[in-house]
Amino acid sequence: MMSNETCFHDKRTCCHTGRTAFLFPGQGAQKAGMGKDFYQKFENARQVYDQASEWLGMDMRELCFEKNDRLDLTEYTQAALVTTCLAMEKAVEEAGIYPEVTAGLSLGEYCAVEAAGGMSLKDAVTTVRKRGILMEQAVPAGTGAMAAVLGMAAEKVKDAICPIEGVFIANYNCPGQLVISGEKEAVALASEKLKGAGAKGVLPLNVSGPFHSPMLADAGKQLGEWLKRVELSPLCIPYVTNVTARYIEDIGETKALLEKQISSSVMWQQSMELMIEKGVDTFVEIGPGKTLTGFLRKINRKVNAIHIQTAEDLDKAVSMIKM
Repeated sequence: MMSNETCFHDKRTCCHTGRTAFLFPGQGAQKAGMGKDFYQKFENARQVYDQASEWLGMDMRELCFEKNDRLDLTEYTQAALVTTCLAMEKAVEEAGIYPEVTAGLSLGEYCAVEAAGGMSLKDAVTTVRKRGILMEQAVPAGTGAMAAVLGMAAEKVKDAICPIEGVFIANYNCPGQLVISGEKEAVALASEKLKGAGAKGVLPLNVSGPFHSPMLADAGKQLGEWLKRVELSPLCIPYVTNVTARYIEDIGETKALLEKQISSSVMWQQSMELMIEKGVDTFVEIGPGKTLTGFLRKINRKVNAIHIQTAEDLDKAVSMIKM
């Protein structure tokens, strides 16, 4: 298991000659049963779930492995998903696959920082638990909304929503897919305007708040206060931040970026394009679902996109990467 004292390059055994990135999904990827086969098969993955259960005072195995009503509640989702992704990531490391850079979509950025050596497992899990609670409580229920905008260029989306107060672009996911966020009425108005302007579809998202909008700024400030007590470590490898879509090599920037990330746009497409520009040719999505792999194929089909959400997927990935 990686510690903050041991960098990837000190123990790299993978014979893949290209440049590999680890990607981690955000909220919405969670599903009952996620990570159960990793828990059963890998000791280091089992330790992650057991330690997280102790740190958070809840049974993470029950939360992640069994059908329940809590898994889709933000205050529980975030800790469950980060625990699962990092448990899987430890198994990926054990198999001899290591990244040269990491990135995570929204919540997944905490996995990216931990996997890059900048945050302890305990702090990653406990901080996202706090983050989930703050985001759940940030805006009164029913006052915010989000919607996915399909089949429209980013500039046209910006032009269409610019005159509407209270709506913002939350995510730049990939060409032809953005997400808007903000006040419920403003998002509804923007949705109708976008349809009239040529969007192929505008789909309301089943979320509990207007995430990645200025309406979450107070939650970000409260998270910033929490982060003051978190001790970060020098990064072993860089990660790419959602906030500005650039490589972060100085851990001193991380706390301010994580505070801002809650209320700022997720620059995912721009992050992937930068990584490709810098020579990354293999992207490994670690966690439930294939959302990020799907985005990547719309961004650039020439790079290798691998997803690992089951132990069987890991076996296939080892064969592919170590060829």
